[in-house]
Amino acid sequence: MKITICIGSSCHVKGSRQVLEKLQALIAENNIGDKIELSGTFCVGQCQKGVCVLIDEEVYSVSPETVEEFFNNSVLPNLK
Repeated sequence: MKITICIGSSCHVKGSRQVLEKLQALIAENNIGDKIELSGTFCVGQCQKGVCVLIDEEVYSVSPETVEEFFNNSVLPNLK
């Protein structure tokens, strides 16, 4: 699974660094680093959505406060 986090200006201001750090921690805690490719990208063109996180090509709106819920509901159940 490929997870890409927007690190463009708007998402950075909204907490993309915290989202990235929390995802890294959750991936390590669940020992699934071999199943997930985590990367960053600049603007994905949907700045109004907050911190944009893509799983493959699907865009999710994630905040530092909702990253654990996102991980549990959208990442773990969809591991291939």
